[in-house]
Amino acid sequence: MQNFWTSPGGWTLLAVGQILLVVVVLLVSIAFLLLADRKIWAGVQMRKGPNVVGPFGLLQSFADLIKFVLKELVIPAGADKVVFLLAPVITVTLALVGWAVIPFAPGWVIANLNVGILYLLAMSSLGVYGIIMGGWASNSKYPFLGSLRSAAQMVSYEVSIGFIIVTVILLAGTMNLSEIVTSQDGWFWNWYAFGGGDTWPLIVIMFPIMGMFFISALAETNRPPFDLPEAESELVAGYQVEYSSTPYLLFMLGEYVSIVLMCALITVLFCGGWNIGIPIPGLDTLPPTLVSFIGFLVFSVKVVFWFFMIAMAKAIVPRYRYDQLMRLGWKVFLPMSLGAVVLVAAWRVFMTAGA
Repeated sequence: MQNFWTSPGGWTLLAVGQILLVVVVLLVSIAFLLLADRKIWAGVQMRKGPNVVGPFGLLQSFADLIKFVLKELVIPAGADKVVFLLAPVITVTLALVGWAVIPFAPGWVIANLNVGILYLLAMSSLGVYGIIMGGWASNSKYPFLGSLRSAAQMVSYEVSIGFIIVTVILLAGTMNLSEIVTSQDGWFWNWYAFGGGDTWPLIVIMFPIMGMFFISALAETNRPPFDLPEAESELVAGYQVEYSSTPYLLFMLGEYVSIVLMCALITVLFCGGWNIGIPIPGLDTLPPTLVSFIGFLVFSVKVVFWFFMIAMAKAIVPRYRYDQLMRLGWKVFLPMSLGAVVLVAAWRVFMTAGA
């Protein structure tokens, strides 16, 4: 049996099983996170939110899934049908494949790549193509304008996100996400949000940098207050206005998968990943599977916390104008993130070179 799992056929079955497990758990989690998003928004506005379908409305997301699947699929007469249907599939696929390198717990990762960060940057850069294809194939000026807005917005904030991630790479000395989490082991002040242990004075740089990453993640995923591509007051709902039924569902699913991926990235890069932040005596003596499960629970709690912060931003912060969005990205975040890279690199060279 051991020889079978090390053979090409066994390895393929194992990899497919891991992928299916991650996708199923992720999709079920997103169903409840979507409900939580609506509940949080309702709570801020002092109303109940979904509370009819299932106990406390817990099955509302599943009812919405059935509704979208059963609705009629309408394709505009002048649309490019192949590209029109391919765009949402590309969007959700690229959002899902990014999870391949996310370490959920010690040893719990599908692909433990040494260049995991480069892989994530590549997948996020390709994600804009699905939105552009959807807007262009709809054969309508409003979706096309929404898709162009999205392209400009996502490209703008990818630059600052890239520089922010470089600061973490400089501190960790690796682009492997599992090793980045391992380097933040121990007390919570070893997390890179607080400078990373021995480099504690860097908290004055890294904590604001984490805030910039959070804001850039909102813009990267077209999330309020930066949902300019979907600004229904200006563009009649943006790039997906001509979509209905399952293709529309895939666009929304891709967006929420990307949002949760950004929450996971903040957790891994700045908040210690699966590390609790407080050394617990005797934890290392437990069975490795139990230790990994505890790490997965810690990781999940941190991801849910950051999703809560994103939901609160949606409920509280008013939408930016497009010129304000571009100015924030190019005139504020870009020079600040570039300056942070220079300062962290200088610290590593001149202050910790002998360490």
